[in-house]
Amino acid sequence: MARKTHVAIQGEDFLINGEPTYKGRQWQGTRIEGLLYNTRMVCATFDDMNPDTRTRWAYPDSGEWDPERNTDEFIARLPEYKQHGVLSVTLCFQYGAPGRYVKQQPWHSTAFTAYGDLRPDHLARMKRALDAIDALGMVAGMGYFYFGQDGHILGEDAVRRAVDNATGWLLDQGYTNILVDVANECDVPRYQHDVMKPPRVHELLRQVKETTRDGRRLLVGTSFTPGSAPTEAVVAESDVVMLHGNGCRFPGQLTGVIHRARAVPSYTPKPLLINEDDKFAFDRPDSNLLQATRLRVSWGYYDNGPGTLGSLTPSNYHDGFQNPPINWAINTDLKRAFFGQVKEITGC
Repeated sequence: MARKTHVAIQGEDFLINGEPTYKGRQWQGTRIEGLLYNTRMVCATFDDMNPDTRTRWAYPDSGEWDPERNTDEFIARLPEYKQHGVLSVTLCFQYGAPGRYVKQQPWHSTAFTAYGDLRPDHLARMKRALDAIDALGMVAGMGYFYFGQDGHILGEDAVRRAVDNATGWLLDQGYTNILVDVANECDVPRYQHDVMKPPRVHELLRQVKETTRDGRRLLVGTSFTPGSAPTEAVVAESDVVMLHGNGCRFPGQLTGVIHRARAVPSYTPKPLLINEDDKFAFDRPDSNLLQATRLRVSWGYYDNGPGTLGSLTPSNYHDGFQNPPINWAINTDLKRAFFGQVKEITGC
């Protein structure tokens, strides 16, 4: 199956269809070429199979949750994101926590069955979203596991089956624009399977890399919180070193995270990608986005607010990209600040 978009890596640079991203672009003395500005939109194909919590996500105008409508409205906005210079969006087979940070996840939101098989209705939405991303010449970050939902998978054999099934499905669909994040923030202690945790998660990265179709394989990494550097084994197995900026609240804190990652003994030149950061301050010269940009690290926007459950209005749904039912428009001051700054930096 012929696909339009192919992502590749050359040293620390990302390439799309053989050309560096933002080719030739410089901004305030920094080389932007080769970076990959991105947004976390893991709820773009979200659904909740728990009838007791499904009503939480109801649209204010219909009184019902509609996962197909959610995906349709996301797809309709993709061209606008790209016009602002965002070249990658992150999806996920286990979606992440809908809403603001929560400790308990009573909802059941995973594209995997308990035994690691793939749910057809979830795959259909995923395919529609990925086809649209590919058609626009964009890259799809693809998360596999998320703490709080990983417990719905029963045992390590089922985890490995899930990895094989997800990787095989992406390859069988012909996608060549995928960056896999095996386990979102694998160092969070809430993961229930040892193979998803830092001492062993590199085994899953290797499993993804060893799965091929006609000589093709997927590019892969796994994300860490700012509290710890990636392990040597993970960095060695990673095509992309993935970091998160959440929690980096003070000037220079994210810079330290980046330097620690590059100082891991197994590091060789490869891209560093922040695919989640909810610390913004876009009006400051030391914002996390600008700290990352000046160190030639790709930065990702994670918008989990300001909406809270029970505060919906028919005009805006939830304004955060993490908060179903989601308003996928660039409709808030925060969104406009992010997309506007990326547009300026990238010259798009």
